Amino acid sequence: MARNETIKPYAGTGGTKRQQVETMFDSIAPTYDRLNHTLALGIDRRWRRKAIDALKPYAPDVMLDVATGTGDFAILAAQRLDPARIIAIDISEGMMDVARAKIHAAGLDTTIFLQGDDCTDLSFADDTFDAVTVAYGARNFDDLEAGLREMYRVLKPGGHLMLVELTTPPRFPMRQLFGVYAHAVMPAVGRLISHDDSAYTYLPRSMEAFPQAEQLAPLMRQCGFSDVAYKRFTFGLSTMYLATK
Repeated sequence: MARNETIKPYAGTGGTKRQQVETMFDSIAPTYDRLNHTLALGIDRRWRRKAIDALKPYAPDVMLDVATGTGDFAILAAQRLDPARIIAIDISEGMMDVARAKIHAAGLDTTIFLQGDDCTDLSFADDTFDAVTVAYGARNFDDLEAGLREMYRVLKPGGHLMLVELTTPPRFPMRQLFGVYAHAVMPAVGRLISHDDSAYTYLPRSMEAFPQAEQLAPLMRQCGFSDVAYKRFTFGLSTMYLATK
């Protein structure tokens, strides 16, 4: 499933998935960090560290962080990898406003540079970046295959893509337990904190629609990547993919 157009935050209303995702993230931006860390019980911080540390052997100097959101992954990458520059992009100005404040507070204004950009039509030249990262944003792509091909295009030969995404646990009983948590607890907590009835109903639906590792790894190879490897975290709640151009 390369295209995720049918899974939208506000089902039954107008607009493309891209437009609806932008609206949704603008709406929930002020509460996004608190809500996400609450729902993930803080485990997401460990997942991010493991993913970033997997890039350490390659010492990327110029990086692109796609769907940066509130900037957590870009900030952690700057702190743990010490690159010269990270370009962090998103379609939501609301999320980037939060990211700007966090980047400034971390003293990283001369390392991380934010800009609005569409992952399926990147504004950068071919062969620009040593590494491209996308953490928990790929399921929101309007067209997953187009996004992968664009990230491949802007990577330098020999560069690396690091993709981390929430996934559905593949085995009993975690799969069943997660189903209850995702469809009952997530929407209830999401409504309570963010006051957006749709955003955290969309989250489990987008996770379930997103290709699992056995489908995504071949798609990444089809888009040109080699040495595609993946690793599941915490019973398969999150999956990390590392690939080479």
